[in-house]
Amino acid sequence: MKPMPRAPFGGISEYRKVGIQSSVESATPHRLIEMLMDGVLEKIQLARGCMERKEIARKCEAIDWSLNILGGLYGSLDMEKGGDVARNLANLYDYMMRRLVDANIENDTAILDEVTRLMGEIREAWVAIRNHG
Repeated sequence: MKPMPRAPFGGISEYRKVGIQSSVESATPHRLIEMLMDGVLEKIQLARGCMERKEIARKCEAIDWSLNILGGLYGSLDMEKGGDVARNLANLYDYMMRRLVDANIENDTAILDEVTRLMGEIREAWVAIRNHG
């Protein structure tokens, strides 16, 4: 039996993985956090599209991935050194995680939009710190 021919774009996925891996390896800690924030935003948009197309399993996976990344952001906070800023971010991350669960249960794109807006504002502030720091 002959092996199945590879899809013409099969290498793109592998190329992308290598690109992401090299970006992570060369990134500063500040840039890594920014990449995680971008990942949350990307997965929420994926979930939104899946929600609109009624692709329930993929929607759940995308929201779960968003929750995992948010959990990582939450876990990266240094409450001792970060003081009020870290506590406020912890509260925001916790709120966004709860809202993503609500969005998943209710299939509500408006909730996804709310979390996208909040994460976008946090990301903007984070980038501004890098650009002015």
